[in-house]
Amino acid sequence: MFKKRGAPETSFLSQHKTLIGIGTLLGAIVGAGILAIPYVIAQSGLLFGFILTVILGLSLLLVNLMAGEIILRTKKQHQLTGYAEKYLGPWGKRLMMFSMIFSIYGALTAYLIGLGETVAAIFHWGHPLLYTAVCFLIGFFIIYRGVKATGTVDFLLMGLLIFIILIITVVSYQNITVDNLTTLNFAKFFAPYGVILFALMGLPAVPEVQEVIEPQKEKMKKVLIIGSLIPIFLYLLFAAVVVGVIGLDNFEVLEPNQRIATVALSIYSSPVLGIFANLIAVLAMFTSFLTLGTALIEMYEYDYALRHSSALILTFFIPLTITLFSLSTFISIIALTGAVAGGLQVILIIFTFWKARTQGERVPEYSLPRHTFLGSLLILLFSIGVAIELLQIV
Repeated sequence: MFKKRGAPETSFLSQHKTLIGIGTLLGAIVGAGILAIPYVIAQSGLLFGFILTVILGLSLLLVNLMAGEIILRTKKQHQLTGYAEKYLGPWGKRLMMFSMIFSIYGALTAYLIGLGETVAAIFHWGHPLLYTAVCFLIGFFIIYRGVKATGTVDFLLMGLLIFIILIITVVSYQNITVDNLTTLNFAKFFAPYGVILFALMGLPAVPEVQEVIEPQKEKMKKVLIIGSLIPIFLYLLFAAVVVGVIGLDNFEVLEPNQRIATVALSIYSSPVLGIFANLIAVLAMFTSFLTLGTALIEMYEYDYALRHSSALILTFFIPLTITLFSLSTFISIIALTGAVAGGLQVILIIFTFWKARTQGERVPEYSLPRHTFLGSLLILLFSIGVAIELLQIV
């Protein structure tokens, strides 16, 4: 399931770089976010949730392509912080470091909370924090030993996740209540924004995509397009089914950390179906935990020259502390992380892309137009998103 960094791939999928690259990106994008989407979309209404998902999904597709071109225009391998420093200077590195630390720490915290709750829902025994601690120790040991989830596992896992969602759709179709799908709340139009943005973000994995498809860099554009589009369709289908079955009123009855979609399904739907859904959720979150944990460690090692042990401690101490002391809830931390850190990452990537087009060191395998108007519009929109999320918190 895991390999040492630099070890040769020997599986069937490993011979197909496109599939491995897609699996790597999907493994970073599809994680805890999908489990929070149904509840926040139930708050705004399915139609508004669909509109936000499509707009944000297509926007991040473009930004992922921009990030890919930045990487292909640069000779030396970096994480996002290194590319920001190279093309934007020290201020760019500092802001990107803040956004990456904020986003990945938020993601790791959400994964730890989500893992504890979903495993507890499977076994119906013990406190969720017990399972959080067990999952943390396993993940920490794997990364400490210098191994990471492969794109092969990510690809297969996403196939299983899609299969389970299709099963949920078929089994739950008769239990969908139409009224749950037609409710609209204009006052809550932006309620899903932060969670959806979090669920669609995969920028820290784009440098890893370039690594796993090496030396076939010409596949980068195709991989980023497919890997960015699949989550959009996956989230829309999953949200429609879960919202249709559960509805906002039933969601509101639950404890905050029970509003995780698969946990709620295990309560209101078939217990057996809930077990399978929770199992896939655990696997998806655990793989993303390893992928993003590795990305943050690489940032500390590549761009700040820290020792591996120091990078490990810095990466895991904060999310573990927040989780163990119950300093935040699953959905609230996802919303804050997605809107603030995700929005800042997008803005910085657009500025970096503009500079890399004129200061790059090599001819990239694909080249986008400058997109001055569209890029400026995205900067404005994501800046507004950050402001709205912060105002909601206040």
